[in-house]
Amino acid sequence: MLLPHLERGAQIDAAILRRAMETAFGASDTSGAWDWKAAYEACEVATVLFLRKYGKALFRKAASPAARLSVLAKIAGLLPTHTRRSEESQAFQQFSTPIPLGLVAAHAAAITPADRVLEPSAGTGLLAILAEIAGGSLVLNELADTRASLLTPLFPAIPVTRFDAAQIDDHLDAPAVPCVVLMTPPFSAMAHVAGRVQDAGFRHIVSALNRLAPGGRLVAITGANVGPDLPDWRDAFVRLQERGRVAFSAAIAGAVYAKHGTTFPTRLTIIDKLPADDPTLLPASPGMAPDAATLLGWIGAHVPAPPAGHASVNVRADLRHRATVRGYLTRAAKASPAPPPSADPEGIPLAYDIVDWTPAEGAHLTEAIYEEYGLQSIRIPGSQAHPTKLVQSAAMASVSPPKPSYRPMLPANITALLSDAQLETVIYAGEAHDDHLAGSWTVDETFDSVSAAPADAANAVRFRRGFMLGDGTGAGKGRQSAGIILDNWLQGRRKAVWISKSDKLIEDAQRDWSALGMERLLVTPLSRFPPGQADHAARRRPVYDLCHATLRRARARRFRASGKSSIGWAPTSTE
Repeated sequence: MLLPHLERGAQIDAAILRRAMETAFGASDTSGAWDWKAAYEACEVATVLFLRKYGKALFRKAASPAARLSVLAKIAGLLPTHTRRSEESQAFQQFSTPIPLGLVAAHAAAITPADRVLEPSAGTGLLAILAEIAGGSLVLNELADTRASLLTPLFPAIPVTRFDAAQIDDHLDAPAVPCVVLMTPPFSAMAHVAGRVQDAGFRHIVSALNRLAPGGRLVAITGANVGPDLPDWRDAFVRLQERGRVAFSAAIAGAVYAKHGTTFPTRLTIIDKLPADDPTLLPASPGMAPDAATLLGWIGAHVPAPPAGHASVNVRADLRHRATVRGYLTRAAKASPAPPPSADPEGIPLAYDIVDWTPAEGAHLTEAIYEEYGLQSIRIPGSQAHPTKLVQSAAMASVSPPKPSYRPMLPANITALLSDAQLETVIYAGEAHDDHLAGSWTVDETFDSVSAAPADAANAVRFRRGFMLGDGTGAGKGRQSAGIILDNWLQGRRKAVWISKSDKLIEDAQRDWSALGMERLLVTPLSRFPPGQADHAARRRPVYDLCHATLRRARARRFRASGKSSIGWAPTSTE
């Protein structure tokens, strides 16, 4: 019902849109049968249908990018402004890309019929249809149920996946390797994470870049506050340039998005998947584009061509002459062995000695509440003392800790990254996790009721021992937790759940993980499961992997009066 209006060049105002929705649903929006978000998405679907029907002919007639931009701006002008937001669109920042801006992004990507194009957050298909008109084959993903359901009939020949695009590289099948990525990730929203997530858009970019074929191009529209020219983001983009060089980045005035329900300034960034010659050199931004036409002109003037003669620059050109990226990768693998992927740190058993500890002759407890802390039952050659003073309770200082036998697998330089006290924690945590609690148990189908059972019972399970880290401020709990997880990582156990009080503490977890030489963005929010399904996913795991908390090593609180940090141990007990 809406498409004929666009075909006639007639305006679709609120009254026309309301009548179409009431006819389609047989009820008004006041009945709850539909809302205005659905109405606006219907307009976007009509735009996709219009472009599929007339897009190629219009683009043949308007040969230059500037002429095509003028045509799409007229079409966009026929559509109503999104003046009413739903809770869903507000929470998940579902602002579809305006088609004039989409054309600029598609032009920047220089899509050809030989390109496979990934759109990780495809929305209603406004970017995808422009890639289709250019001749590219599509890989579409959309997490939101309604939008994914709209994409399926709009692009019936393409299977639409429904993954969280922040981890798109983890989810897509191995052969789905694009040579172009067009994306408009949420500006500061993460799936199933409450509140604003400052680096949401950057996470989407990193995962899509990981999936992109070498020599490919990624074009992303993000919030204006995520850019290589901004001090807060410079370090992140410098690290990113070790894999993909930033070719262009410019902010865009909020007016460009105004018809789609927000005036939030945005940014277009172009990244070629080639290591930068000097990662610390980032392109200067030409400024803030007031409109799509200005941005288009800047791209023509500032986006460089790949440097001639670079061995991997020709990869993308080769892709254009092959039927699929998969075919290119197969041929390339036969022609020369692929370089090894970025290697994890090599793990070696941590060397330490067991000692018999007794209080030094003449030593006695002071009258203070806390005593100075030092390793008692173990010695770690080459380790360094903790950078700040540590204390422990008088009771703990009087008793020798148990003698462990577990040998963590850690990088050879770990003694330069963790102190002796922190490494002691990693050892004792591994000692606990490597063993089981006494007894055998049965668990009901809810995984909530546990009953003692004979060891030879057919359905009997055992539970691993847990470990509690109760250090005070200054002992480096994050570094110690990262060390424990790194030990598991190098032992081959690659998944861990790090639970924090607030999603804002993700920055601290990433900092502590990367401090041990690991990729910062491997620590991501637990957002791939919809609410209510995370428990279901956990229950599919073997019962013996369930951890019941045990107190292997209890630590005293910080001794605030002295400004020292508390540390200590306690015998095993069940919490």
